[in-house]
Amino acid sequence: MHQFMIGQYGGYDFTKYHRDFRAAFYGIEACFFSTDEDCRHLIEESGSHGFRVGIHFPFRAGSSTIRDALFLSSNPNEREAAFEHIRAELEYLTVLKPEYVLFHYPKPVILDDQVDWKLWRFGDRREYIFESESTLSELIERSEYLFEWLDLRSREYHFTPILEFDALNSYIYEHDFFENLLLKYPHIQLCLDTARLYLQDKLDPQFDAKAILRTYAKYAGLIHLSTVQVNETVKNSHYPVLPELRVEDGWAPIADYLQIIREENSRVKIMFEHRSDLITEEQLQQCYDWVDGIVNGSVYL
Repeated sequence: MHQFMIGQYGGYDFTKYHRDFRAAFYGIEACFFSTDEDCRHLIEESGSHGFRVGIHFPFRAGSSTIRDALFLSSNPNEREAAFEHIRAELEYLTVLKPEYVLFHYPKPVILDDQVDWKLWRFGDRREYIFESESTLSELIERSEYLFEWLDLRSREYHFTPILEFDALNSYIYEHDFFENLLLKYPHIQLCLDTARLYLQDKLDPQFDAKAILRTYAKYAGLIHLSTVQVNETVKNSHYPVLPELRVEDGWAPIADYLQIIREENSRVKIMFEHRSDLITEEQLQQCYDWVDGIVNGSVYL
C-alpha cells in the first residue's frame, strides 16, 4: 500500500484523514481549497506525518471562473489566460512544494460528433468542442506547445506535471503524436481515471478503455481509482471499488483494469478518488486490501 493516496477536496478534512489514511500510504492529493488556513493545515500535517502532497489543479477555489485551464482553446486570449492562471497557482504553491500538479487533458475536450454525450457531465459549456470544429494538426501544434511550456515550468517550480485524460476522441487513440510527446518529455506523466475510462467505453462504440490502459499505463504516474454504475443512466459516481460489485450490474470491470495496470506499471501511485462515506470502515479496508492484492501480487486473476 506504499503507493496509495487519498484525496482532500474543498479543504483539509481532519475526519476524512483519520478515517481514510493509513500509515503506509504515500500521500494526499489536494484540490479546490477554499482558505489559506486549509493550506496551512496541509503543510503542517504533511510535515508532522511525513506524507507527500500532490495537487489537482486548481488548488485554490475561486481562482478562476472555470475549473480547468483551457490551454488548447482555439481562442488565443483564452489560451493565454489559462497559462497565466497556471503560473499564478504555481507561484502560490511554492510554499507547499507539491510533488506533482495535475491538469485535465485535453481542455477543451474534443467530442466525437457521432456519440451521444448526454450522460457525460461538464461544469461549463466552454469545457468542450466537437471534432467537426477542430483539426488534428491544431491539436498537435497546441499540445506540443503545452508540453514544452509545462516542461520548462516543472524545472522552474520543481514539480512533476501530470496530465489526466478527460474524454478522448480519435485524435488521441488512433494517432501516436501524444505518445511521442510523452517519450520526448519523460518528466511529464499521465493520470488515468478508471471511472471516466469506463463511462466513455459505455458511451462511445469506438473507444476501448482496456486498450487505452494497455497503451498508456506505462506512462502513468497516477491512477484515479473509483467505479461507477452505468446502465440506462449513470449512478453511484465516485463509488469505492469493491470485489462484490458485478460487471453484470453495470459496474466497471475494475479487476480487469487493475490487472492491466499490474502488468504494465505496478509501481504507479493509486489515488482513491472515491466517496468513502458511502461505505463502512470495514468495507473501506476491504477496498484497500483487494486493490493491494491485485496490484502488488497476492491476488491472481
